[in-house]
Amino acid sequence: GYGFLSESPEFAQACADNGIVFVGPTVDNLNTFSDKTSARSAAIAAGVPVVPGSDGALKSAEEVRTFVDKVGLPVILKAAMGGGGKGMRVIRKDEDVESMFESASSEAKASFGDGSVFVEKFIDRPRHIEVQIIGDGSGNVVHLYERDCSVQRRHQKVIEMAPAWSLPDELRSQLHEYAMDLTSSANYKNAGTVEFLVDTDTMKPYFIEVNPRIQVEHTVTEEVTGIDVVQAQLRIAGGATLEEVGLVQKNISARGVAIQCRVTTENPEKDFAPDTGTLSVYRHSAGCGIRMDGIGYSGMTVTPYYDSMLVKYTARGSNFAETLARMKRVLQECRIRGVKTNIPFVLNVLSHPEFESGIVTTSFIDDHPELKKISESTWNFASSMQADQSKVGTMERNLRYLANLAVNGHPPELGADPSKILTGKPNVDPTKNILPHREPAASGGTRKILVEEGPEAFAKYVRNKEGLMITDTTWRDAHQSLLATRMRTAELVRAADYTNAVLSNAFSLEMWGGATFDVSMRFLHECPWKRLEDLRAKVPDVPFQMLLRGANAVGYTNYPDNVVYEFCEQAKKSGIDIFRVFDSLNYIDNLELGVKAALAAGAFVEGAMSYTGDISDPKKTKYNLEYYLALSDKLVDMGVHSLAIKDMAGLLTPRSASKLISALRERHPETPIHVHTHDTAGSGMASMIAAAEAGADIVDAAIDGMSGLTSQPSLGAIVANMHDTAYETGIDMADIGPLNTYWENVRQLYAPFESGQLSGSSDVYQHEIPGGQYTNLLYQSRQLGLTDRWPEIKKKYAEANRILGDIPKVTPSSKVVGDLAQFMVAQDLDEQAVLNNAESLAFPSSVVNYLKGDIGIPPGGFPEPLRSKVLQSRGLQPVEGRPGATLASYNFDQAATQLRATYGNKFISDKDVLSHALYPDVFIDWKNYEAVYGQVGSLDTHIFLNPLQEGDEVEIEQEEGRTFLVKLVSRGQVREDGTRVVTFEVNGERWFMPVTDNSQIEEGSIREKATKLNSVGSPMAGVIVGIKVKVGDEVTEGEPVATLSAMKMETNIPATVNGKISRILINVGDKVDGNDLIMDIDDTDSNDE
Repeated sequence: GYGFLSESPEFAQACADNGIVFVGPTVDNLNTFSDKTSARSAAIAAGVPVVPGSDGALKSAEEVRTFVDKVGLPVILKAAMGGGGKGMRVIRKDEDVESMFESASSEAKASFGDGSVFVEKFIDRPRHIEVQIIGDGSGNVVHLYERDCSVQRRHQKVIEMAPAWSLPDELRSQLHEYAMDLTSSANYKNAGTVEFLVDTDTMKPYFIEVNPRIQVEHTVTEEVTGIDVVQAQLRIAGGATLEEVGLVQKNISARGVAIQCRVTTENPEKDFAPDTGTLSVYRHSAGCGIRMDGIGYSGMTVTPYYDSMLVKYTARGSNFAETLARMKRVLQECRIRGVKTNIPFVLNVLSHPEFESGIVTTSFIDDHPELKKISESTWNFASSMQADQSKVGTMERNLRYLANLAVNGHPPELGADPSKILTGKPNVDPTKNILPHREPAASGGTRKILVEEGPEAFAKYVRNKEGLMITDTTWRDAHQSLLATRMRTAELVRAADYTNAVLSNAFSLEMWGGATFDVSMRFLHECPWKRLEDLRAKVPDVPFQMLLRGANAVGYTNYPDNVVYEFCEQAKKSGIDIFRVFDSLNYIDNLELGVKAALAAGAFVEGAMSYTGDISDPKKTKYNLEYYLALSDKLVDMGVHSLAIKDMAGLLTPRSASKLISALRERHPETPIHVHTHDTAGSGMASMIAAAEAGADIVDAAIDGMSGLTSQPSLGAIVANMHDTAYETGIDMADIGPLNTYWENVRQLYAPFESGQLSGSSDVYQHEIPGGQYTNLLYQSRQLGLTDRWPEIKKKYAEANRILGDIPKVTPSSKVVGDLAQFMVAQDLDEQAVLNNAESLAFPSSVVNYLKGDIGIPPGGFPEPLRSKVLQSRGLQPVEGRPGATLASYNFDQAATQLRATYGNKFISDKDVLSHALYPDVFIDWKNYEAVYGQVGSLDTHIFLNPLQEGDEVEIEQEEGRTFLVKLVSRGQVREDGTRVVTFEVNGERWFMPVTDNSQIEEGSIREKATKLNSVGSPMAGVIVGIKVKVGDEVTEGEPVATLSAMKMETNIPATVNGKISRILINVGDKVDGNDLIMDIDDTDSNDE
């Protein structure tokens, strides 16, 4: 058999002493050949050429050095009492002699119980050829031809073939003779292998060892000779002679070619580190000429305590090319999932031109390190899902997602209301087969004008066009406002063809930018660039519009200027036609950077004014008509193609709309005017009509089923009310019906993300919360346990706005106001308390950064003395001028190199580098998520959102024409390690997916509370994202000691007293609740209480 005891003379002797027949060589054979030094002596005595080496085992590094001084480098150390590559080391440098000897001897001792090694001159780049022999102990020996075992890793064989068909016949015969001479003279009994190295320069062979046992690769010999080597061993052990077994040399021949590949649970990209875990599925391939030797099964646990080999595949054919093709097929078709295997690596080897030539050396793998880069591997297979390693295992990753969802549900940060998650009938998708087929417009749509004639001509077209043009916000702001931006790409793609046809005369579809960029990666686990490009391919006739946050691009912070320029250039290339550029504070320097970057990209640029206040209210003088007219002048002077009123909260009343648009039309008669609002108070429709009558060229609206509340006014209502007037939209009401039905059904799918708001809210005129933020604040309030205090949060929002200087509120300035409002509610603070305690309060980071000047300068300047108190107490210097102006250019080349080194060249595009530049942590989290769960964007939304229950069955389409029927069979009991095994049936085959049950891991972990003056507690529930001190550090009161993240809001937690940190009870990544104890400070100056 296999294993180290099969070569143990002591074991064989013990068997004989106890009346047990040892199926293998005699004790004398084992004493001669299990020790490589005695085997070498026997070879010399038999006239077999050997590699120059030591006469016996060496006991010290000094003996090795003496040999090196005599024969030179390189040399190879080998364990005297074993094989399998254990205890082997190649020494190429003189300074490595001692360390290599210690390493080889230690490994030999651990593997074989004997640390003896011997040394040989190292033959560089040889072929490894071995001859299979069988003897009957009487000196009668036959050979079963040879095997080529040259494909090796760390001196361990990976692929073997029989016969070594590319050897010269004369050399082949010579090796047979050497093997038989050596073993015959030793009266060898049973199966064994005589191994040689062939110097490829001289074609001279050298004996290296005899393996006195059957070997892993004996199957290839059996396949080409038709001889059952195992059976022959048993019969010879029972006393039969070779003739009685039927082994006569002249009757033995090799027919065809056989190849064996060993499938191991190793990760080639981690230097073949063993992998362990549960075999999710274990299914073999078969067919003509295929043999399988293995012991795996679905559900089996692979442990680290045994050899990593799972199965051996042996392919046989009439010639090498046929055999190679069969082996590739069997490795492609077998399914071993749940652990990493070397299959893609072996496929890389089999597909390499050098291997396909049939002649490789033992250095082949070392000479081609690219073979180990399996993540990027592709092969010439007919099946696209198997020809690309990135697609192999797609079903496994999808099932892992479904298993995790079934056990743990959605993470809280996704924001799905558990009470609205559907159960039962999960395979019913209410959005399919609703929209009829419509041919694209014969005219080519409005985008044709923009693309063919350019932005300036398009602006003139819009300005001169009769009637009112529409921007449909359904694909971005509508679902951001109603569903927390959780709309997946799949629903947009399904509506794309019909939308392209019926809205071909629209000004634009607002469909990208703003929060959709990071949410795509953060929560939907999709690529935002792929969303844009997929939709662009489906909608060629309607201009695409995005929201650009000026100098903040699509982020919440400042970026180097070159990042903003690169982003705009790529967005234009990927399909954006119109950039609506705004700044959350209307800060002209930030606006100018965004406008310039979009213009440089060659896009249509719309300069947006963030609207706040009420120009019709004489009491509100800060943001009056003159303010907006002056701002519009600056935008037009920048070269924008149109002006936009961005009414984020729905504060623009019909009276104010008439007044503002009339004045803008008079001031800028040639510039198109575009109006955007939210219907929070219910007056959005009236305001849009008033704007149109006052001279607006374009208004924003959302499809009826996604309109109203904090979204935009109803598209259908605007179309109907403008019909047969001077403001005719040119959109057919009959076409809107199917589209509305579709989006109503889509909204049913996304019910878990509804805010729960059932009506408009006219108090928006008091609190001024933007529509998109309104639903997010509702959700965040639930997460922070403040649901019952929602009215108070709205009141505090207005107070926070006043504290911060009454500013325009849109991302990111709206986040500053919202963070402060929730902080005030959580800490029970009023306006006066905030001002009185500004030096010591643990303000959210966004508030501190705003006061520092990190997002720009607000209209009228910063609030004082609040700003001075906050900055001075924290030792911060204010930012002068545009915040991003002093940032060094981003090194895209360096970032690309680092990312590609981590994830592979194939998986990092220039667009990925941009995503990382904008959201480094979010991007990395998304890539890591994909590595575990795959591209979940391919799952239908009803499957993505709704956890499967036992017995539920769904269809998963991986590609067109490739559908799998998936049934959740059971969720197993919790195991000792906190995992459950979720069992599926995939097309009737059982799959087993182990999943950690988070509730079991977290159960019982109750934190201490901060109850003393010198205790530092968490100001609210969240996640610890930074620890700024260690035990023993001296701190002063107010100094930041940790950072808390709660729903995209980061807060520095300050020291409560002067002193030394005595205890830290949290780690980065820990979840904490309000007032959980973070750390203790040894307050030596205070009295104990």
